Amino acid sequence: MTDVPKEDIDDELLVKELRKLMITKQLNFLIGSGASAKSIGLMSDFEDNDQLEAKVKAVSEKILSDEYEFSCERDIQENLNDYVRFLKSVIDVINLSNSRQTPKSVNLFTTNYDLYIEKAVDKLIGTNRFVFNDGANGYFKRILESSNYNRVVSYKGLNDNYISEIPSISLIKPHGSMNWTEKDGAIIIENKVAERPKIVRPTGGEEKDTYLDNHYYEMLRVFQLELDKPQSVLVTIGFSFQDKHIGKMVKRALKNPELLVIVFGYSDKDRKKYLSNLGFDINRVPKNLRIYTPNDFADSYLTFNTNGKENKWLSFELANLTNIINGASEGDLKDDKSK
Repeated sequence: MTDVPKEDIDDELLVKELRKLMITKQLNFLIGSGASAKSIGLMSDFEDNDQLEAKVKAVSEKILSDEYEFSCERDIQENLNDYVRFLKSVIDVINLSNSRQTPKSVNLFTTNYDLYIEKAVDKLIGTNRFVFNDGANGYFKRILESSNYNRVVSYKGLNDNYISEIPSISLIKPHGSMNWTEKDGAIIIENKVAERPKIVRPTGGEEKDTYLDNHYYEMLRVFQLELDKPQSVLVTIGFSFQDKHIGKMVKRALKNPELLVIVFGYSDKDRKKYLSNLGFDINRVPKNLRIYTPNDFADSYLTFNTNGKENKWLSFELANLTNIINGASEGDLKDDKSK
């Protein structure tokens, strides 16, 4: 892959619009394997599913240990830092929203089994005021139940003189997680990597597996219900829509004219691939589907890559999305009549 020189792009209006949408709409993220590829790689990098699962398990165990002794583990620490900064930026941006118009909450949907988001939450708790909801109830035995996502937490003044909604992050994992186990028909969320984790393996039959298993079906149902809500925005990063069942759900949800789907592609060629995976003709793209690739942004919002040889290229990654969100402020709403 070689770098193609391009003129510096004036993306100020685009970045401002993206920030405004994230503040004023009901915010949802769909995070795919590309967001963890720095340390885990992509499915195409592995010979079989057992090899992929072993890699995700090993990385998840290292994440929980929080000890990075060797240079080869530096990618794991950097990837975790990417997630920590991303979550911090999301908390900051939902704090800017007007709870009378838009809930101070965000849904994080991820098809990844790894524990990056969970560990990032641990690192932010105590220094940031927010509520984390992974859909579980219980203390020593935490059981997953999809109805637990329908919660709003508020802070009540000492004299009951005001109520302030606390920013909340809900994590929904429709393909399972490395710390999920199944017992007596229930999903138990543990604080360690499970010996036999409850996950959907990429066998090509994910659609059948998720709909036949009630737990996965409930996670997908939450996803569909959120996309059907008015004034919602779905931001996807590191996700190529190769999971056909999720692609079908997004395509169906786009019939909701109040939904806006914003897709960020790693490279410029991803636009064509994403449209193909969604089943859209490149000349007949729905107005409420926007796909942005490196060509839409100035170099300051991109990642410069090199393989140590002559190959150099620019990409859009999770850290770049974080940089866009980080700049959000009240100034982005000055022409918004809802504030």
